[in-house]
Amino acid sequence: MRIGELAQRTGTTTRALRFYEAQGLLPAARAANGYREYDENHLRLVREIQTLRTVGFSLDDTRPFVDCLRTGHDAGDACPASVEVYRRKLEEVEACMRDLAAVRSALLDKLAAATARPADPCAAPADLEESR
Repeated sequence: MRIGELAQRTGTTTRALRFYEAQGLLPAARAANGYREYDENHLRLVREIQTLRTVGFSLDDTRPFVDCLRTGHDAGDACPASVEVYRRKLEEVEACMRDLAAVRSALLDKLAAATARPADPCAAPADLEESR
């Protein structure tokens, strides 16, 4: 299949596919006329990249998964390098969750302190002026 068909079947753009090729993720054979030629294996590679990108992986993060598929494995995460990326990404997510929990706790403390204060004494003079 040519690049336009691959783009259509994967719901992406030809520009994205060319970028994947430039990054070494999607090698394409060339026909005699210079057109890129793709097959079902390329379709699997693009879908793997898209799936991983959907869950927040960078293109570099997808590389071990793509390499794993290219070596003939049925799944991109069948190789140790891919599993290591899962572990690293999980650590990153957990660190973000800890950071967010700390921010949430600080905001809750500030909100509690703000709502526990007595009414603003500066508001009274404006009320007094209106009654005069």
